Amino acid sequence: MKPRLQTSLGQQLVMTPQLRQAIRLLQMSTAELEVEIAEAIETNPLLDWAEEGAGQDPSGDGPEDGPPEPREELQAAERERGEDWSPEDEGPWREAGGGGSFDDDDLGSAAERVAEGESLQDHLLWQLHLSHLSPRDRLIGAALIDALDDDGYLRTPLDDIAQTLAPDVRISPEEITTVLLQLQRFDPVGVAARHLGECLKLQLDGYAADTPGREAALLIAAGPLLEKLPRAGVAGLASELRRPQAEIEQAIALLRSLDPKPGAQIGDLSQDTYVVPDCVIWRQNGVWRVALARNHLPRITIHRGYEQMIRQCGESDAGYMRGQLQEARWLLKSLEARGDTLLKVARCLIREQAGFLEFGEQALRPLTLREVAAEVGLHESTVSRAIARKYVRTPRGTLPLRAFFASGVSTDTGGEASSTAIQAMIRRLIDAENPRKPLSDAKLADLLKASGVPVARRTVAKYREAMDILSSHERVRMG
Repeated sequence: MKPRLQTSLGQQLVMTPQLRQAIRLLQMSTAELEVEIAEAIETNPLLDWAEEGAGQDPSGDGPEDGPPEPREELQAAERERGEDWSPEDEGPWREAGGGGSFDDDDLGSAAERVAEGESLQDHLLWQLHLSHLSPRDRLIGAALIDALDDDGYLRTPLDDIAQTLAPDVRISPEEITTVLLQLQRFDPVGVAARHLGECLKLQLDGYAADTPGREAALLIAAGPLLEKLPRAGVAGLASELRRPQAEIEQAIALLRSLDPKPGAQIGDLSQDTYVVPDCVIWRQNGVWRVALARNHLPRITIHRGYEQMIRQCGESDAGYMRGQLQEARWLLKSLEARGDTLLKVARCLIREQAGFLEFGEQALRPLTLREVAAEVGLHESTVSRAIARKYVRTPRGTLPLRAFFASGVSTDTGGEASSTAIQAMIRRLIDAENPRKPLSDAKLADLLKASGVPVARRTVAKYREAMDILSSHERVRMG
């Protein structure tokens, strides 16, 4: 065996500061984005609020997606069916910029704008539900998610997780570890770690191998050096790792940029969440269209006066201003990328779920993050961030973008029915039942099977409980 050099081609994601900023902005809700922009304007003298109508449309949408023609009247029945509804029909939506986005002065009543806060468990269970894991692995995944603390850490030993599933399901620690590794790939990055070092390592794995300081940061996160960091300092770690102090300083800066509590960024159930639609969906000439609601994307611009000052001031004074100018440009590009990504995903959803918009939940077809990611050319985690805490106004009300996704159940005809559609079928059957003789779960399963959707009684019971519907003997009404 002789040593030899080999070359190979490959692709790797490089997490530049600009990319990290774009990803962070993408997963923000509209309210969080407004706060972020306000803080940026306060701290960066080269940023300023744009005047009404100034700037370009961040959606990148062309004029062909302009607003629908306003109608003088819209019958309630048509609105209920979603027929040719447009933004003008239910509020003063108006076109802004180059088309493809709308302003709104009134997005409906306060009741419509209140949504339940999403917990970390809800966020992870939704991703688990859409994953391609087996039913057994999903059961293990649900037990692991339930055991996570508010910061997203798994503090419970794996043996205790196995005991929570026994005696119904007997699993080995190896099986639990396999599923745990899958959960650790979910959003937010670093979730389901068993300790701080593992949490930081999961986040560092997303960086390119040649990221300055990454190799040393992995060494620090992997062992007892992480605990020694406050006492040993840069010089002590450099001596112990036998690496230059400059590299250790880069590693520490990289570690400090990571999130030690990834679970804490998801959900705040202490107060109501007031949602503002990020997009609006309407139908024009029989075609479903989508546009960004621009009034809720803070409009900012680069202060032209300060740009002129940079050209006039000396080299020493211009260094700071040029740095601020670069940050301002990065922010504007990140906001534009956020709008483009959101619009791209929303367009895909209305193409795939036109039946849902037309007829409601019973027409919702199975759709997963992987399918959408493949169609729009994005990574699954990017799609997950793009729809996180994002809402869209439709003829059927203001809905979370998550509502357009559902896992599938095979039917007798060779196709698939979404779990949401099956729940809608169960609710419809129960609504039409004889109140003196309610349908049992077994009977509901038989009726679904007769409709071409073979579902086990246990599955029916699970869906019924998820909809907060009582069992058959509790639904008996003699009156």
